[in-house]
Amino acid sequence: MIREATSKDLPAILEIYNDAILHTTAVYSYQPQTLANREAWFKQKKDAGYPILVNEQDGNVAGFATFGPFRDWPAYKYSIEHSVYVDKRYRKKGIASSLMKEIIAIACEREYMTMIAGIDAANEKSIALHEKFGFEHVGTIKNAGFKFKQWMNLAFYQLEFEGPENPTEA
Repeated sequence: MIREATSKDLPAILEIYNDAILHTTAVYSYQPQTLANREAWFKQKKDAGYPILVNEQDGNVAGFATFGPFRDWPAYKYSIEHSVYVDKRYRKKGIASSLMKEIIAIACEREYMTMIAGIDAANEKSIALHEKFGFEHVGTIKNAGFKFKQWMNLAFYQLEFEGPENPTEA
């Protein structure tokens, strides 16, 4: 079941996110987050009106997805960057696909023009997931990050929507 996240989901979201920080190149960060960090993140997302979705399986948070601004300048207001993370115990069960489908539907409904994914170029599973949903590779920044004693390339993928019926510059 996919639903809006609540503050009660934050410990599970934190666990999933910290696992990604500590054991994968999905997040170019070194230090695990604290519950206070995730609470501030949650409040900031909610106050700005951005979705935070969870996929719940048997009462457990199996994964989460969200989006937010791509860049913090006004002309980028129709572009968003998204994130999808799945608990390692629930991978290969369609959780990421279900979350991706829902987050894309919300972006379309809200009339965004472009959804962007920054993916470690060696993350073949994430790239395959994005390509399955129609994302196109639009560029790679070589040696953008350094983690686990290696340089990493950051690939950008983009999905375009119809966008707003009447875009404004205001």
